[in-house]
Amino acid sequence: MQLDDYFEFLSPDEIRIKGHRVWIEHILYEYIYRAQTAEEIAQRFDTLTLEQVYAAILYYLHHKDKMIKYMADWMEYCRTSREEARKRDPAFYDKMRRLKEELQAEQRVGA
Repeated sequence: MQLDDYFEFLSPDEIRIKGHRVWIEHILYEYIYRAQTAEEIAQRFDTLTLEQVYAAILYYLHHKDKMIKYMADWMEYCRTSREEARKRDPAFYDKMRRLKEELQAEQRVGA
């Protein structure tokens, strides 16, 4: 099996794990930014095999320059999407912020 066989290349900025609804950026985010091991990532995405997780990491390592740009573009897309969503429905995000603060306050009291 070739490395590319683990993925569906829907476009240059859309790489999905073949047969799953998990995108390579989800695995790489955990690996790069959260310093998760392949084993921890496989537990988090329990529909994936450890082999598929390693394939995503290996793909990243083999195409590092391209994948760094891919991840930066994806993170920028996420950032702008969040900003647009907050502008469309600020009341919802205010409510979520308040609920989060209340939950954190309850956890501090219970600790």
